[in-house]
Amino acid sequence: MAIEDKLLEIAAYTLPAFITGGVAFVMMQKFYNNEESKRKFELLRENQKQALPIRLQAYERMVLFLERINPAQLLLRVAPISQSKDDYATLLVHHIQTEYEHNLTQQIYLTSETWDIVLKAKNSTVQIIRKNAAREDITNADTLREAIMLEMTETEAPSTVAISYLKEELKRVF
Repeated sequence: MAIEDKLLEIAAYTLPAFITGGVAFVMMQKFYNNEESKRKFELLRENQKQALPIRLQAYERMVLFLERINPAQLLLRVAPISQSKDDYATLLVHHIQTEYEHNLTQQIYLTSETWDIVLKAKNSTVQIIRKNAAREDITNADTLREAIMLEMTETEAPSTVAISYLKEELKRVF
């Protein structure tokens, strides 16, 4: 019986030690995970704090881009270089494409939905110009300008719709 008593005595000492060790291990693991989560959160918050001004600048540049390609603004800013309606349409599309290429990198700071809206506004504006230039009743650059301006009084410019979308997204994001 002496061996059984000794085994029981050893078990009486080691079992609580194992339980205490297990509880300590679990508590330390939870503490470590909690601290890791705090570090990740602080790092994320710091990155967002630094990225916010850049993202706001990207939205500002996209609004400026959309304003510059608005047909009403574009027609006032870009005068025809000849009487040819096709030359003038090409010049307008070239200006739009140049503006677009200048702001192309901003897409990394915008959501993909926002970038798609900007791209659709650009393409729709180009389509309006080309559609009017293809009309048979438009004979020169001046009548092309008048036709596009008339269309813009009857329908909302694609860039105006896109700017409204950007403003709404900014309200949701910030």
